Amino acid sequence: MAAGGGAEPRLGARLNRDAALQRLADERFDVLVIGGGATGLGAAVDAAARGYRTALVEAEDFAAGTSSRSTKLIHGGVRYLQRGDVGLVREALHERTALLRNAPHLVTARELVIPAYGAFEIAYYGAGLAAYDLLAGPLGLPSSRIVSAAYARARIPTLDSRRLRGAVAYYDGLFDDARLAITLARTAADRGAVVANYVRVECFVYDASGRIEGVAAIDGESGAQLLLRARVTINATGIFADAVRALDDPAAPKMLALSRGSHVVVPPHALGDPSSALLVPKTSDGRVLFAIPWYAHVVVGTTDVPTDAPVLDPSPSAGEIAYILATVNRYLTRPLAPQDIVATFAGLRPLVARKHAATAKLSREHAVDVSRSGLVTVAGGKWTTYRTMAEDVVDVASRTAGLTPAPSQTEYLPLHGAVADVESEAALRVHLNGCETLRPYGSDAHALLRLIASDPALGEPLDARLPYSAAEVVYAVREEMARTVEDVLARRTRALFLDQHAARASASRVAALMASELGRDERWIAEQVAAFDEIAARRAVP
Repeated sequence: MAAGGGAEPRLGARLNRDAALQRLADERFDVLVIGGGATGLGAAVDAAARGYRTALVEAEDFAAGTSSRSTKLIHGGVRYLQRGDVGLVREALHERTALLRNAPHLVTARELVIPAYGAFEIAYYGAGLAAYDLLAGPLGLPSSRIVSAAYARARIPTLDSRRLRGAVAYYDGLFDDARLAITLARTAADRGAVVANYVRVECFVYDASGRIEGVAAIDGESGAQLLLRARVTINATGIFADAVRALDDPAAPKMLALSRGSHVVVPPHALGDPSSALLVPKTSDGRVLFAIPWYAHVVVGTTDVPTDAPVLDPSPSAGEIAYILATVNRYLTRPLAPQDIVATFAGLRPLVARKHAATAKLSREHAVDVSRSGLVTVAGGKWTTYRTMAEDVVDVASRTAGLTPAPSQTEYLPLHGAVADVESEAALRVHLNGCETLRPYGSDAHALLRLIASDPALGEPLDARLPYSAAEVVYAVREEMARTVEDVLARRTRALFLDQHAARASASRVAALMASELGRDERWIAEQVAAFDEIAARRAVP
């Protein structure tokens, strides 16, 4: 195995599940990653880019859990700066710059406005954001600035301007978390990795000395048993990391403390069609709260509720929704009401328990642990710092397995779909002809436009309330390993996160399009529609 120079990319590699399963059965890998969320996919990209033979399996769909349920910001963490976590903020801002550079089709600048109702608040917020700019360095986004009350009201029309003395405006990165996850899966495949969803690890396989040499897994679709072999296995299963550690060692101490973060989504007119995001600087529980324009909707959140057990698809409680509305309404002239909500979502944060002393603790936000049998677990962190987490865990994994040393290649690695230069970006914008919903596909948008050109019916919207076309369903199946209606409506598109009623209304058409591509029958269509209807119903406003 040659490592150190990075694998030769195979740009445009499709995510083909049948081919992936065959490779998993036939090949022996250097690195096997369990978990298809932000950190696991990042680790697969990092390992493959170093030249290691890499595989990744995910029990559900890519980003099915926490990694599709973020607040949609790539940021340094203003509240961390308030707590004095300067090193953590500096690292996150460095990674923000890397993502803006490496994935410009997925991460864009967004202005945020912090309203101030007194002179002290203006000075306090202004000084804090000046420090934020300083930590970001010269490659950051536009500098923060103190703005007038009139400016703040123009950017957020429903902002309560009574007693408003001014505001502080600053920039962070806005992104689509699930689309970034799919992009990482395709980037890993471009670099030669094999990735597969709906492959569940059942147990570990050990050599004569008691070291892990692979896993036994189940294909979630066929029920077939798989034996996957690798020199080192990485546990990057997020909120399920402790459960996977227990498969290796039932006595392993827990690494995680879980917290639920919930959000509501409202139409843009509910906030007067804002052009900037609103940051509520202090909530009743000492957090901050955001109202962020996203795909012609506004995401409002989040909460912080301790949770005992991991759940793949948690739901916001009635109390959390009431808390979110009450908090943001203190700053609005037109209060949001439950009937304004068109979607809700929640995710569990896999926070590293303070009492856990990891074998190789590499950050205050994440930890890497190596078990006696060689299982390498990475836990904690957030989307913004996924790349450094991946680099850290692959560093530890390569040393654990005695792989040929090779430095990380990802700091300046363009992700799948990123255009090469400014001229290419301009040409793509012309080609899209204002169809900004295709922007997250980057250079792959050309393939979607060709699909529509070959069959104009595919250009029809799935629902008048959604910005997605039938072509995106077909593309998701052919190129992005979508296997269920939920895969398409929750993660390949973000329909379920934008308008639950519209997503439910689209399910039958999506199922029919997928069945044609996958060779499924009418029974499968009915089962998929029923399953998705149940998923969407769980997100109804309590």
